[in-house]
Amino acid sequence: MAIEIRATGSAVPSRRLTNVDLATEVDTDDEWIRSHTGIGSRHIADDNTGCSDLALDASRAVLTAALKQEDCREKTLEEIALTLDMIILATATADYYGCPSTACIIQHKLGARNAGAVDISAGCSGFIYGLEMAAGLLGLNTSRKRILVIGAEVLSRFIDWNDRGTCILFGDGAGAVLLEKTGNPSTGSGKRGILRTILKADGAGADYLIIKKGGSRNKFKAGEIIKTPPHIEMNGRAVYNFAVKAITGIITNLLKEESLTIDEVRWIVPHQANARIVSAAAKRLGIPEDKFFLNIEEYANTSSASIPIALDELNRNGKLSRGDLIMTVGFGAGLTYGGNLIIY
Repeated sequence: MAIEIRATGSAVPSRRLTNVDLATEVDTDDEWIRSHTGIGSRHIADDNTGCSDLALDASRAVLTAALKQEDCREKTLEEIALTLDMIILATATADYYGCPSTACIIQHKLGARNAGAVDISAGCSGFIYGLEMAAGLLGLNTSRKRILVIGAEVLSRFIDWNDRGTCILFGDGAGAVLLEKTGNPSTGSGKRGILRTILKADGAGADYLIIKKGGSRNKFKAGEIIKTPPHIEMNGRAVYNFAVKAITGIITNLLKEESLTIDEVRWIVPHQANARIVSAAAKRLGIPEDKFFLNIEEYANTSSASIPIALDELNRNGKLSRGDLIMTVGFGAGLTYGGNLIIY
């Protein structure tokens, strides 16, 4: 039995905000942003688009892709939605505060009446955590077969556009995969699916990446005048140092635990936070930078959506083939970090 990614999908808002566009509103310029982050543009949701809307579009895209699979060709999108056993949504920018979960909204609109639904919050590592949670749920129960794992964010709603240190970094989008339990082997010759996952956290760095206002720790008070809406605050240097260490450690340990060399890995798909972080990690490990797949130039940092968006882009562009060994690696608020080793 293997837990495999059977299909991928993604969705981004149509509005594309380039660095040049942003420089008309913020004291910055294209050259500075590119040289410090590798970002050239980001996609921004309109006022009527919430997290569930992008997640729903990505979900429909992944189920439509699944219909091309041999065992699903006779089904409609509505019929395959009914075969889902669970929907796991990783997000830090849910439609509503606390409840209901955004995953439940997606479950209803998708018509996945037989599926459970849950949101998880693990920052930019959320999709990595979601994959492992889904794999565990599929492995624990023999009757479960398919789980939809989504990463979706509307980060533009939680940015202080007057803070040029953070507003240049983030974009909106969603990515999803259909995870399925198959009859292929998970060990030995011809093994497939998720081979190993490492999940870690360092809560001592919780203040390094935080939205302070609005929770039970720092609630809004009746009659309070809100001068600045809740927004992301970041200690950039601390996050950078943590991220480089996290990436190098996860890659090293995943390879060691499976007795693999980096030459056997087709792609490393990192969280798309900053191209300089990836470059520094690659240099420390002696790995060619072209081993890492980056699309940060187009989408910026979409948090939990960045890895599934990148996986879908690889897949749609023919750069990902069945049997390829790939690695995901990410880090984010919490602080959290982790990675998955997968035979696609």
